[in-house]
This record gives sequence, structure tokens and C-alpha cells, in this order.
Amino acid sequence: MCQLLAMSSHKPAAVDFSFAGFSERGGRTGEHKDGWGIALHTPTGCRLYTDYLPSIHSPLAAQFKRSPIKARSVVAHIRKATQGRVSLENSHPFTRELWGQTWSFAHNGDLKLFDPNPSLYAPWGDTDSERAFCHLLSGLALRFDTQPERHQLYAALETLAGEIADYGTFNFILSNGDLVFAHCSTDLHVVVREYPFSVAHLIDCDLSIDFSRHNHLDDRIAVIATQPLTSNEHWTRFNAGELKLFAGGVEVGAAPALEPEGQLAVCY
Repeated sequence: MCQLLAMSSHKPAAVDFSFAGFSERGGRTGEHKDGWGIALHTPTGCRLYTDYLPSIHSPLAAQFKRSPIKARSVVAHIRKATQGRVSLENSHPFTRELWGQTWSFAHNGDLKLFDPNPSLYAPWGDTDSERAFCHLLSGLALRFDTQPERHQLYAALETLAGEIADYGTFNFILSNGDLVFAHCSTDLHVVVREYPFSVAHLIDCDLSIDFSRHNHLDDRIAVIATQPLTSNEHWTRFNAGELKLFAGGVEVGAAPALEPEGQLAVCY
């Protein structure tokens, strides 16, 4: 199945370290060779990069590693196709506009026989993942004319995710830049990086970083991945069927208050 990576940060942060290990799973340390993509929610909007090539052979992925972009929220994906052609339009993440915001979505799993009637959003490709994304956003748009309170949004997504998960494995990440939702059917893990920062070692390549040299005392970053990316940090595994919500680098559940924006962070 596919691999997911997401980030929620208190301040905009670069994605280069975690992406360096994650991208190795796109054909070198993993069998996920059917495309990759990343959505970065920056202060100026959502920037989307996708490719149908394996991430280890993609010139776009190489360029991204050389020129990291700071963002408060990130959704990334490397694909092993189960439904749909290997093509650019089938590469995750997918994005759509809702309530004047860009939402990004990536899915790991296989939703057999999931083919809902077209609603307010329609897929451009032919994957079960994009059908699920369109169904989620249509369900939210039909429930709420404008973005609801956080607890209402959480409850609606929990219901919709549970209904879709009846069709198969539904691990997904969904973000509008401020909020990052992560739903687990089988495998998702999270690590929160905050003071006191330490050295982290990637599993998939020979690369380490001392976060204490690159972050400020008030920096706080939550990194979510299908499988842990580092060998010496404490990654917490999600429970099956669990929906977590992150904002500003911490898990907030359905609580109503958001963290205020701070200054730029350097890396995570």
C-alpha cells in the first residue's frame, strides 16, 4: 500500500529532513514506485507538486530536496497503485476548494466497491482515493454553508470517515493549512518535536540532524507518517479507527481554540 507523511507546525518549517527519508521509500527502501506528491500550505496559499515517476528517480523530487519550502502544514504521499492508472492525475495529494480555502488530501488503502453517486465534487482521475476525497468534501459542503466550529467539523469528518472505512482500508490525511486531520485504519504514527530538541537519525538513509541547532525554544512540530521515519525518536501509533486533529504542532482533538501564529521556524 501507499505511504503517507504529514506535518503540523507552530510556525512555518522546512520539510527537507523528513522528506529525505520518506522519498527513499518511493522505490529504494520501499516498493511504492507509482508516483509521489506533496502539498505545502504556506502563508501565501497551497503549493502542490505531483509526479507519476518514483520519488527516487523524479527530477522534481530532487529539485524539491535542494530547495525546501517552509510551511505550517504539509501533506505528502508516495503511491503503490491498487486502483487507477499510473498517471499524473492519479498522484496524491489531491486538492479542492471549500469555504474559500484549499484542502489537500492523501490516502493509503484500498476501498473496494466504493463508488458513490457524484455530488458537489467529482474526481478528475480514476482512483478510489480521489472518489473518497470528493465524497468527504461534498459531505462537509452539504452539512455546512461556511466553515463550522472545530468540534462540528471534527464530528462530521469522524462520521464520514467511519462510513467510508466500511469499504476497506482508509488511512488518510486532510488539511486546510490550519488544521491537519489524520485518520487511521491500519497504520499511522506520530512524533512531536519540541524543546528540548535532540538529534534524530533517519531509518531509510544515512542522515541525521541536531534539531537543537535549527529550532527555537518555542518551536513545536508534529510529524505523522505511515511508519516511523527515524530510529531514535518516540513515535506513537494511532489506534485503529482513530481520527486525530492537529493544529500548531499539537494534537487538539475537537477543542475550539487555535494556537496563534508565531515567527518562522527553520526545519523539522
